[in-house]
Amino acid sequence: MSNTWQVQEAKARFSALLETALTQGPQVVTKRGVEAAVLVPIDHWRRLEKMARPTLKELLLAPEARTDTLVPPRHELPQRAPPRFD
Repeated sequence: MSNTWQVQEAKARFSALLETALTQGPQVVTKRGVEAAVLVPIDHWRRLEKMARPTLKELLLAPEARTDTLVPPRHELPQRAPPRFD
């Protein structure tokens, strides 16, 4: 069987789609003939996520600045109204 499924077939035979993904690898789902999604086994997904996230060593040795990933986002603090002197 091919690794490409039309969305209608994927919905109707989801158990078969899942089993095929687990035994044969990633399965592509198309919508109106255009590739729309991929069903991958969870261990494959976790490996992809881990590869996409740089290590601290890679960040420190990178030629470009990567401070946006090192500094957590800051929230705007509420401001008090200025004092009134009447």
